[in-house]
Amino acid sequence: MFFPTTQWSLLAKATLDGETQARGALEDLCRCYWAPLREFIRLRGYSEADAEDLTQAFLLHLLEHSTLKKADRLQGRFRSFLLGALVRFLGDQHDRRQAQKRGGGAMHLSLDQQPVELAVSADPGTIGFDREWALVILENALQSLQNQFTAEQQERQFSVLRQFLPGAIDPPAYETAAAQLGLSLPAFKSELHRLRRRFRAAVRQEVASTVSAPHEIDEEMVHLQQVLMDKGTVLAETGKPLPPVS
Repeated sequence: MFFPTTQWSLLAKATLDGETQARGALEDLCRCYWAPLREFIRLRGYSEADAEDLTQAFLLHLLEHSTLKKADRLQGRFRSFLLGALVRFLGDQHDRRQAQKRGGGAMHLSLDQQPVELAVSADPGTIGFDREWALVILENALQSLQNQFTAEQQERQFSVLRQFLPGAIDPPAYETAAAQLGLSLPAFKSELHRLRRRFRAAVRQEVASTVSAPHEIDEEMVHLQQVLMDKGTVLAETGKPLPPVS
């Protein structure tokens, strides 16, 4: 099967002065993970302003200290690595601030001195992080799908069918949507079925870019679905959770 270049392999080469492809990966990192990282920090009790500042500081830290180069891609999900690194970073920042309050001189732990396998699953911010991560995955998949339809010069078809995918509010009746596209009801249902298959494929593609091996994709798809179910994210048309992996 096709397995895309993952963030692991690109980000391993990433530095502030890195090559063009690696810098592009860094830009993707900042865009895709900014909201999940900020939400994690905010739910740990930081103010909105502090969460913004700490998110930026953390991403810069990854670059300046080459933390990404030290990551073991064989450990699995990039999401898990990033969250563990953030927990260590916040702990390090806390130690620094406490040392400054005491007048300095206290030793602090660096990001790379603590074990990767931190127990972050019970952290109050983890649910928020996963929620934002799941939404970013869906948004990226939807954008990818829209780009495909635009390239096929089928923008009108996508604008109508999109109303039956995640994020839509009050989708019209099947009959109304079919009439808008000039299709019979059976033909419309067939087109909608094909769209959902393409959407699932786009979601898988997004998830595949965040793991280190193909067999981990299904595990992340299951986790993605559980996160969305827990927060009540549903497909507008049926009220059912994200379709299972086919």
